[in-house]
Amino acid sequence: MDNYIGKMLDNRYEILEVIGIGGMAVVYKALCHRLNRLVAIKILKDEFSQDAEFRRRFHAESQAVAMLSHPNIVSVYDVSHSGDTDYIVMELIDGITLKQYMEQKGQLNWRESLHFATQIAKALEHAHSRGIIHRDIKPHNIMILKDGSVKVADFGIARITSAQSTLTREALGSVHYISPEQARGSRVDKRTDIYSLGVVMYEMLTGRPPFDGDSPVAVAIQHINGTPVLPRELNPNIPKGLEQITMHAMTAALDQRYESATDLLADLEEFRKNPNVVFDFTAPSLSDRTQVMEPVRAEPRQMADRSTTRNPPTRPPEPRRTERAPEPPAPKGNRVAVIAGVVCILLAAVGIFAFLYNTFLRDLLTPTEDVTVPQFVDQTYDSVMNNTAYDNLTLEATWVTDDAAYGTIIGQSPAAYSTVKEGATVELTVSSGPEVQETVAMPSLVGQTLSYAETSLGNLSVYVSIQVERVDDDTVPEDQIISTDPVAGQALQEGQAVILTVSNGPAVEPVQVPELVGLNIDDALARLDEMGLDSGSVSYQTNELPEGTVFFQSIDQGTEVNPGTVINLLVSRGPDEEVPPDEEQPPEEQQPDDSDQGSGETTGDGSSSGDGDTGETTPTETMATIDVLLPTDRETTVVTVTVDGVPQGEPMEVSTSLGSIQLQVWGTGSQTVAVYFDSVEAWSDLITFGEGR
Repeated sequence: MDNYIGKMLDNRYEILEVIGIGGMAVVYKALCHRLNRLVAIKILKDEFSQDAEFRRRFHAESQAVAMLSHPNIVSVYDVSHSGDTDYIVMELIDGITLKQYMEQKGQLNWRESLHFATQIAKALEHAHSRGIIHRDIKPHNIMILKDGSVKVADFGIARITSAQSTLTREALGSVHYISPEQARGSRVDKRTDIYSLGVVMYEMLTGRPPFDGDSPVAVAIQHINGTPVLPRELNPNIPKGLEQITMHAMTAALDQRYESATDLLADLEEFRKNPNVVFDFTAPSLSDRTQVMEPVRAEPRQMADRSTTRNPPTRPPEPRRTERAPEPPAPKGNRVAVIAGVVCILLAAVGIFAFLYNTFLRDLLTPTEDVTVPQFVDQTYDSVMNNTAYDNLTLEATWVTDDAAYGTIIGQSPAAYSTVKEGATVELTVSSGPEVQETVAMPSLVGQTLSYAETSLGNLSVYVSIQVERVDDDTVPEDQIISTDPVAGQALQEGQAVILTVSNGPAVEPVQVPELVGLNIDDALARLDEMGLDSGSVSYQTNELPEGTVFFQSIDQGTEVNPGTVINLLVSRGPDEEVPPDEEQPPEEQQPDDSDQGSGETTGDGSSSGDGDTGETTPTETMATIDVLLPTDRETTVVTVTVDGVPQGEPMEVSTSLGSIQLQVWGTGSQTVAVYFDSVEAWSDLITFGEGR
């Protein structure tokens, strides 16, 4: 089983299944958990991911391609790495490759071939206008969608592999479509993609590639030196004009091939309008090189004799010989010297003139006309760049983020209607569209606890501010979410406020704490029970009051509290006659103040306790101090402390800006102390009282 299946990349992309394997990468279907959409992820194979230079080029090229945005190009969403894994996140295409389509249908009819070729050429035109060359146009990299539209994949990737591979390592399927300059290892430009597109058109029209062989090298040599069979010899139903376009695109000589995808598109459009057109590629312009031809059945060989290149034959006709009367022979040595001298003088003169002309005289001798700068603002970039009316100006574009639609020209310099010289540069500012702000879906939190909701929102890929509104509710348990704003499923943006409505539980009427000091412990406990309050810890200490009398309560008389509030008590065990006079302390110093967070327990000597009713000895209670870190995801929190599950003191609300607080707890031996924030346990530990902490 593939090691990546089920793996999560960058805590965002969940790998689901393999959908394709290439020479340098494996393509997987994956789920983007942030945007909840299916994507395709191309992961580098191990042998490439170990090469640092290759990885650098991989990221640089892929990020450049990610700037492309065209309906006929597969979109690149992200380029990243997770650990040692380098990957590209792309648009997931619901379709098949052109190679698979041709394998199913075999030879395509010329109308379908024209439909596919036009869309591929539009994709190349867009990429070339942004300085990106594909270098690996082939049916395997062209996707056919269910609606018949085409998307070209893997722009710029072949440039990375070109430095790593040789022809012997190329897949046989790729070498069928490489250009002659690629086969020679020469410099390539956008005409390389046009050649490969011509080969793809040839295969669509005839059902086979123009060259084949037993090895990649044999096929590559044919691209350099071979002459393919004309498509109409293999399929007579191909219109002459479409054959001419195909052969002109895959002409081996660079200077005789289409200069750009725009030129190729112009001829495809001309042919689409009139399938009977015949092209004359020796003419200077499209209008001059096309003529209407009535349908005529011609022998394949006759069609093959027509020229399919722009330039005339390279071999000039032999000059006509004429007879001349013999001249007296001249001395051979003198004649050679004279001729050599004349040739040297002429060459020197030509060289000097060429230098002076190119350096100083061109602008002086060539008249330059004035041109009025058109209004480019509000036009689209593609319409301007494809308009031959602007060929008398040099147009340069700078792309910026803007609220205007993608490709809209939003600025120009010089301004419209100003006068410049022919060929002057006009700088265009073009919108790349508004900046895309990442959004995530609001999670479903109704019925969850407040702590769970805060954790879930804190784990989102965008920051949201949390506002808590508490209300009484007879049906929803305390601390559970009643509703959220926005509701589950709505989009959340960076910095957006999320309002959580949290239940306080059923509304309760507060009660007043009764006077317990001076009562017998049994009467005090009965009184607490009668008022609906809970007794907390009951500790016995030496006091001047009679044995069994309450001399301290943790919450003062008359304080309004909710039913069930815990009240801690200190009970007198009577005067201690055995304590030396110099160690006795005034009774008022034995009473803890409210700053001990309601622990309600201090001792004069840190020991001794007994049962005021029976006189039996009880375990000695001692105090321990614990440091507690406060939460950082809220402004305030209610802190509650328990010892072996028994609350100590009244729950208290503290500001989390303090960072931490010290709590004093009382107990005997080893007992479990727990701290709760907003009724949710945040910390617990087994403490041995008397050992210090």
